[in-house]
Amino acid sequence: MYKARTDDIEVTVEPRFMADRSDPGAGRYFWAYTVRIDNHSPRTVTLVSRHWRITDSHGRLEEVRGAGVVGEQPVLKHGESFKYTSGCPLTTPSGFMAGDYQMVDDSGNSFNVEIPAFSLDTPDNRRSLN
Repeated sequence: MYKARTDDIEVTVEPRFMADRSDPGAGRYFWAYTVRIDNHSPRTVTLVSRHWRITDSHGRLEEVRGAGVVGEQPVLKHGESFKYTSGCPLTTPSGFMAGDYQMVDDSGNSFNVEIPAFSLDTPDNRRSLN
């Protein structure tokens, strides 16, 4: 598991390789990742948008931006959490992802919350970020 905390908002990510959705012979590798966002702040916050940086093992970078996550813009009061699962395809057997969420609090203040960098590895290519 990978964790980051920004302004009392904690983001935890757990990636897993999906062999059943991958075809290494065709250069297709797929990972699912589950994200949990916990609001430890006294404020109510809304996740407005996401920004992902996805890098494969050849150093090719793809940036993905969009509204919310999985079609939602969750609102989290103090002590609440939101959990979702999404996926990422690559053409290489390893890579990594990192990014941030743009949040707005109940006073209208915008701020970014770090999504921790996490490794995408097939079982034969396990490595550690740090």
